[in-house]
Amino acid sequence: MDKKTLTFEDVADLDFTTIIWIAAPLMFLLVALESYFSYRQKKKLYGGKDFMASLSIGLGNIILNGFMKFGVFAVFLFFYNISPFRIPQTWWSYLICFIALDFMRYWSHRLAHEQRFWWSTHVVHHNSEYYNLSTSFRLSWTQNLKIVFFLPVILMGFHPFVFLVVHQLAVLYQFWIHTEYIKKLPKPIEYIFTTPSHHRVHHSKNEKYIDKNYGSTLIIWDRMFGTFQVEEEKPEYGITMPVDTYNPLYLIFHEWIAFFKDIFRAKSLKEAWTTIIGSPVDYHKREMAKKADAEVVPEE
Repeated sequence: MDKKTLTFEDVADLDFTTIIWIAAPLMFLLVALESYFSYRQKKKLYGGKDFMASLSIGLGNIILNGFMKFGVFAVFLFFYNISPFRIPQTWWSYLICFIALDFMRYWSHRLAHEQRFWWSTHVVHHNSEYYNLSTSFRLSWTQNLKIVFFLPVILMGFHPFVFLVVHQLAVLYQFWIHTEYIKKLPKPIEYIFTTPSHHRVHHSKNEKYIDKNYGSTLIIWDRMFGTFQVEEEKPEYGITMPVDTYNPLYLIFHEWIAFFKDIFRAKSLKEAWTTIIGSPVDYHKREMAKKADAEVVPEE
């Protein structure tokens, strides 16, 4: 197959937020409806300050991605052009790209929960104690670091347009699963796809739910790799070391601040490396234990 080299001119009109912007009016309508019914039914699924934090983070992410567009394209083009393969743009290329990308999204998501460095790129999506459609807006401003996980998909020879369309649809899929209004769906759907029930488990800090259900669109990866957990008890949302603020900047960067403090305090390369790949949950539990010990008043 003829191996054509792509240039910036070939992809200049591509934008990896186009589909999101097209869907945005419907998304905001659904958020408004969910908020309205939550208020009428006294479910308390929304908090005013929490919603504004989520909205600010989401809009900031879209604006930042606009500025980073050409940098991301440069990375895509470099790895696409050095790939020895070319997969033609056909209906089945989108399907294969979807499966390959969803597989990589599972592993990038899993590492984002199991290692502190990658958790710092993801924590903002979890530090709300509410679970509603607007929670899906909480996408980290440093999440583009995870592009390294998707380079193998580019190297398979998918055209950047195919990759970006599939990627946008995968991101858009995440919107509807952030709700408490949709309970469990028919068993075939629950078995194959990530549903609101599965994702409620993922956002929970209940001990049995921690580090479960990483699937992006497909839940089958969790079933295959031992991280699946069915929704049983009512989830309690948030992170194991709560952040008592609605400041968007702090919500995004607080974990980075703690991470780099520990890196600079490390007394050896081994300790620094342990910090980088260490479990954020274990770190949070240690910090919470230290805080509890410090608050104990000695008996007289």
